[in-house]
Amino acid sequence: MRLQQLRYIIKIVESGSINVAAKQLFITQPSLSNAVKDLENEMGIQIFNRHPKGITLTKDGMEFLSYARQVIEQTSLLEERYKAPNTQRELFSVSSQHYAFVVNAFVALFEDTDMTQYELFLRETRTWEIIDDVKNFRSEIGVLFINDYNRDVLTKLLDENHLQANPLFTTKPHVFISKDHPLAKESVLELKDLEAFPYLSYDQGLHNSFYFSEEMLAQVHHPKSIVVSDRATLFNLMIGLNGYTVATGVLNAKLNDAHIVAIPLKTEDTIEIVYLKHEKANLSKMGEAFIGYLKKEVQFKA
Repeated sequence: MRLQQLRYIIKIVESGSINVAAKQLFITQPSLSNAVKDLENEMGIQIFNRHPKGITLTKDGMEFLSYARQVIEQTSLLEERYKAPNTQRELFSVSSQHYAFVVNAFVALFEDTDMTQYELFLRETRTWEIIDDVKNFRSEIGVLFINDYNRDVLTKLLDENHLQANPLFTTKPHVFISKDHPLAKESVLELKDLEAFPYLSYDQGLHNSFYFSEEMLAQVHHPKSIVVSDRATLFNLMIGLNGYTVATGVLNAKLNDAHIVAIPLKTEDTIEIVYLKHEKANLSKMGEAFIGYLKKEVQFKA
């Protein structure tokens, strides 16, 4: 199978005729027909139904066309990235658990970046996917938390995937609740104080293990529990249902909403926030700049 054959299939579908497609491709109709037949034989499927009045896609052909378009689109992106003359544009990507300080550091990076030179990506995602992103170089940096409960499991996983965990800061767990929550005026909270309220956590998908949880003390039984997939829903449920979650205590009014407060949780456990990088890759200039902004965001926690 060759890329040119995939382009032929797409052109035939767009023009609705092998004859018309051949003219637009500046090749003969028999050459184009033979190229299609060769591809069908190689793939073991029939891509087109041939009729006296023209052609139509078979069921297999429709599926094949979908994949062919994806391959050609990705190829075009590669060619644009690496074959375009005088291109200087670089990519930079971060994968992180749902932390306001990461978003804030990313905002600072964006504001100080010439966007004609870079394309930036920020993925707030699941713990397993953060590790997988950095392992497979989809992201240069990953940000997540480690504590006594998940340390052995995550450390083993990071070692197996050749990832380095670099410390950013260590802090005590805090309870995030609405400023109008009945417990919002307390100076410190215990888990037993929160039993009447729903515990909020982020969905971890197929890897829904307590070891991959984004929230502290997820392994502890919570009488009421709600799982969400995004930051906005979690904070809306904090306000609407007096829900709570357990995290770092680092808040940003612009990103977290001024209606949310952080109250220390009475526990001996601590949270260590780390950033991941692949051991076989050095940080780019953009990566180093991002880590610098990240440390500024959390320096009061160091």
